[in-house]
Amino acid sequence: MAIVICVTNQKGGVGKTTTAVNLGYYLAKDRRRTLIVDFDPQGNASSGLGVDKSEIEAGMVEVMTGKVGMEGAIVATRTKNLDIVPTTPELANAEVELVNARGKFMILKHALATIAPDYDYIIIDSPPSLSLLTVNGMIAADYLLLPVQTEFYALEGVAQLLESMKLVRKAMNPNLQLLGVLATMYDKRTSLSAQVLAEIKKYFKDKTFTTTIPRNVRIAEAPSHGAAVGEYDKFSKGAKAYKELAREVVKRTSK
Repeated sequence: MAIVICVTNQKGGVGKTTTAVNLGYYLAKDRRRTLIVDFDPQGNASSGLGVDKSEIEAGMVEVMTGKVGMEGAIVATRTKNLDIVPTTPELANAEVELVNARGKFMILKHALATIAPDYDYIIIDSPPSLSLLTVNGMIAADYLLLPVQTEFYALEGVAQLLESMKLVRKAMNPNLQLLGVLATMYDKRTSLSAQVLAEIKKYFKDKTFTTTIPRNVRIAEAPSHGAAVGEYDKFSKGAKAYKELAREVVKRTSK
């Protein structure tokens, strides 16, 4: 049965999608059957893995509206053991339509249940907001992975997200756990990055991943080639960091 990890942060531009894609890639390279669920209407995880969104026949829009089951929306990537359920901007419209739907917060959980036995890990790339989609992701997940940018205002909104996590645990998913907080866009040359990382460690303690993701041009370039950074440049600092993160995730979820 798959371990489901929701990568989330209500603040945009913190490396959420980048983390979902590259973590998924390295789990797959470690021979873990991995599925990435692109649950962000921007669809960046889809394009970041080379999916042409104009050619998507079925994706998360159709899954959430009940037109197809999850198994009918899965697309294989170039990487062995790595699949994706893509999405398009129409997912935002579907979210609006589902506001009054019965069982609206459990749709993703029920959809994933049908294919969970086929995977070791399912990574949900949630939108940068506390929306119906994000709550669906939290309810469907075993763990939350929280990327936090090592820049000013990094922790802004995190407290609200953690409060939402507590509410979800209390009401609908008592087994939800915080897998860890990941410092992203870390620049060891600046005192600000070091200060923010120290604050993250102070606040989250052992929930802070040992791995930090550096600010790295290869990470930024890889999506334009429809590839994970490990496929684009496996010797880059960014690729090595995400490989280490995958090892840490496997260790934490194997306890």
